[in-house]
Amino acid sequence: MNNKPNKAFWIIAVAALLWNLMGLYQFGLATILIDSTESMVTPEVFEMMKNVPTWYLIAFGISVFTGVLACILLLAKKKISVLLFLISLIMVLISQGYWVLGTDAIKLMGMQSMIMPIVVIVISIFLYYYSKGAARNGWLT
Repeated sequence: MNNKPNKAFWIIAVAALLWNLMGLYQFGLATILIDSTESMVTPEVFEMMKNVPTWYLIAFGISVFTGVLACILLLAKKKISVLLFLISLIMVLISQGYWVLGTDAIKLMGMQSMIMPIVVIVISIFLYYYSKGAARNGWLT
């Protein structure tokens, strides 16, 4: 078994880290920088964003912080990244599921408001299964 990851592994791992760092930035906008988003959206959307439940923000935070840590550990070729990608995926499903089903996002922003949650879910699923494959290939220790 070849324990050396191929070039695609490194490209995917770096891209995943950049993606998750953007998620961390979005989490910052949703929490500590929430007031800076007011001019970017309609007053109704801003009110919706300000009034999400605390548990949503906790799930969002866990998803992005574990995602970033998972990417760093994937780059370090550590098997624990698989578990962290799974935790991140579960929290993504909870937070994005709430955003899609528990808010008025579609009513206030239209169907295009569903694009990013779907992309986030698909990428999270991919990263979890990709990390499992990397572990199975012997690339992670």
